[in-house]
Amino acid sequence: MARYLDDTGHAIVSSAVAQAELETSGEIVTVLADRSDGYTDVALWWSIAAAFTAMSAMTLFPEFYLDKLTWLMGGWSHDWTNGELFGLITGVGFLKFIGMMLIQQWQPLKFWLVPGPVKRTRVREQAIKHFKVGAERRTHGRTGILLYLSMREHRAEIVADEPIALKVPAEVWGEAMADMLGEIKQGHIAQGLAAGVRDVGKVLSEHFPRSEDDQNELPDRLIEV
Repeated sequence: MARYLDDTGHAIVSSAVAQAELETSGEIVTVLADRSDGYTDVALWWSIAAAFTAMSAMTLFPEFYLDKLTWLMGGWSHDWTNGELFGLITGVGFLKFIGMMLIQQWQPLKFWLVPGPVKRTRVREQAIKHFKVGAERRTHGRTGILLYLSMREHRAEIVADEPIALKVPAEVWGEAMADMLGEIKQGHIAQGLAAGVRDVGKVLSEHFPRSEDDQNELPDRLIEV
């Protein structure tokens, strides 16, 4: 697992959470993930598509490819049987499949090939999973909120307990997202998360101000996975 922040970076985020919670009964949980999914199924579909395309091209234009193969064999002509042609086409498809799987081991290419809607869905799903484990219904007033950042997909999500979601429309969190991602695009990951936390804390303080007997029910530390 890639580690994006050192102890100083973790301290910046944790301090921002502690400061934000001084003004609200809300409990902010921060999660920094390398990725939200391995996307093996997407890699398989790209490899199947590459293999099918290569096999289709050979089936539609066999003379073109057989002429190239004849040239590679030193120019010696050969009468291909149907069985040999089938085996050749199948072999080319298999090699294309393996080749496409191998080049997708280069992570930048692999994630570039993942469609945007797929990334959005899986980042959201992973954020919800972390929320259910680390924040949902774990506070007295059900005022937990998760700020989730997934680095490989370049996406962030905010997931809140039901009482917060009922009072704060999802679009309100847009400012927190914008401030956070603006810093992160410049390479300031800790500062970006801290900015997002401050914005979230400001919204929470308006709807869920801190009471005199409020206790810190969830850890302030950044969770890096």
